Amino acid sequence: MRNNPVREVLPAEAAQLIEAGAVLLDTREPHEWNAGHLAGATLVPPAEVVARVAALAPNPEKTVVLYCRSGARSLRAAFQMAALGYRDVVSMAGGIIRWHQEGRPIEVPSQPQPTTRSADRYARHLVMPEIGPAGQARLAQSKVLVVGAGGLGSPALLYLAAAGVGTLGIVDFDTVDVSNLQRQVVHADDRVGMPKTESAARTLRALNPDVRVEQHREALTDANVDALIAGYELVIDGTDTFETRYTLNDAAVRAEIPVVHASVFRFEGQLTVFLPFEGPCYRCLYPTPPPPELAPGCSVAGVLGVVPGVMGLLQATEALKLLLGIGEPLVGRLLLWDALDGTFDEVSLRRDPACPACGEAAGIGVASPN
Repeated sequence: MRNNPVREVLPAEAAQLIEAGAVLLDTREPHEWNAGHLAGATLVPPAEVVARVAALAPNPEKTVVLYCRSGARSLRAAFQMAALGYRDVVSMAGGIIRWHQEGRPIEVPSQPQPTTRSADRYARHLVMPEIGPAGQARLAQSKVLVVGAGGLGSPALLYLAAAGVGTLGIVDFDTVDVSNLQRQVVHADDRVGMPKTESAARTLRALNPDVRVEQHREALTDANVDALIAGYELVIDGTDTFETRYTLNDAAVRAEIPVVHASVFRFEGQLTVFLPFEGPCYRCLYPTPPPPELAPGCSVAGVLGVVPGVMGLLQATEALKLLLGIGEPLVGRLLLWDALDGTFDEVSLRRDPACPACGEAAGIGVASPN
């Protein structure tokens, strides 16, 4: 008997174990499962592993193969199973991404065919092999929360609605001010004084009546953040204060919900994707907030109106990539844009083992096997 009951294997060895009769468990979320999964697998979301594994794998001596998107969640689940007494638990390194990249088969649940109206609306998506009818149906089932209906949230909301994301939640406590209209393009002059959530909802419904809009007219705080993000599979961070960003980050890590983050300053913007436990989180990037004098808000420093437009558009792009499971999201990568120079740069980011939100001692993840 091996000393360590948990091991990582590449897809080739995982395929052999599956062929030999190993129990196969998918430790992702339902929306990821619906986008495609391994034949013969059983879906067990991360929060349900401990409660359900005894029924799905009653023999602790039998080999169990776990997989997720890229290998991080399945490895944590493997250690949970080992703690329950399972003797041979295998996590597939690289997850379903690597499995697919190696040309191995993936099952996609049958999807309803688009109606004539939706086929016309999404015609440019449907002809793309990376999206097609299955991908468009996946978008229609998606739920995305946008925190902030301002300069970043406006373009993100518009393009996610146009793309056919089925449910869009909007969190914002503010009302439309005439000074917003230089950059917050989801609003209009005749809506000054209207709650931003209602103004944005009107625009989105006019653009795509098939999209469901959920309004949350309140500030995001420590007291309500967990309830606000519950039920959504992805969050767009369009906030403009460090306090709110930390609050959102910590809750998203707890719930293991990805956050597409962007921020702007005068002529500059930056963008990254925080995918819990598979890349750094916001606290890894900024352990503590900078002094106020070094990070003045837009009302003090100003911002070129198109800069949040570009960054919000890129946030929508990253969100669609994550929802569809295509491309390489900006996980562990910080994209920097200088509008004056017209240049993009990229900085590599790493998780901080001592991070109070996602680090080894944070109490959220699984400790290192060493």
